[in-house]
Amino acid sequence: MATKVYIVYYSMYGHVGKLAEEIKKGADSVEGVEAKLWQVPEILAEEVLGKMGAPPKSDVPIITPNELTEADGLLFGFPTRFGMMAAQFKSFLDATGGLWNKQSLAGKPAGIFYSTGSQGGGQETTPLTSITQLVHHGMIFVPVGYTFGAGMFEMEKVKGGSPYGSGTYAGDGSRQPSELELAQAFHQGKYFAGIAKKLKGPQ
Repeated sequence: MATKVYIVYYSMYGHVGKLAEEIKKGADSVEGVEAKLWQVPEILAEEVLGKMGAPPKSDVPIITPNELTEADGLLFGFPTRFGMMAAQFKSFLDATGGLWNKQSLAGKPAGIFYSTGSQGGGQETTPLTSITQLVHHGMIFVPVGYTFGAGMFEMEKVKGGSPYGSGTYAGDGSRQPSELELAQAFHQGKYFAGIAKKLKGPQ
């Protein structure tokens, strides 16, 4: 039976969604792994989103908390709000109390990816503060570390991401993930999928 990797994300302006797509490609490149994209529910009204200039949502299906248990590994992605995960994703995780009560996600590997507006906007604080969510569920945090190699030490170009996970800078919203950022996202998906497959073991 294939190892199921769920890539669960919230994306308001599309930056996190693009990282998610690349992560899926990386995970799918590992033999015996099936990756699937999911979005968490939106909590803002359409009128509010319109005033914020948010584009229409993609057709990626909306996940419910109980569906998380079907995955062998989970990658969570979100934009940053004041150095922490956006409220939309936090709201989704707040709804997983029933899973926490039974420790239904304990032992599952989990990773994180994200988008920030600027270099000082939370490229490290966002994933660092998000790890608490995984810990309370008993999940196993799988960081990228420095396995991306030379790409982790790029100094000439603007590059998001960290040893915690892949990331991008959105700037004023007009900047899109660079080739290097997308390459790190692909790497994270492939690296994480390999670990999830090993942890699941032969079936």
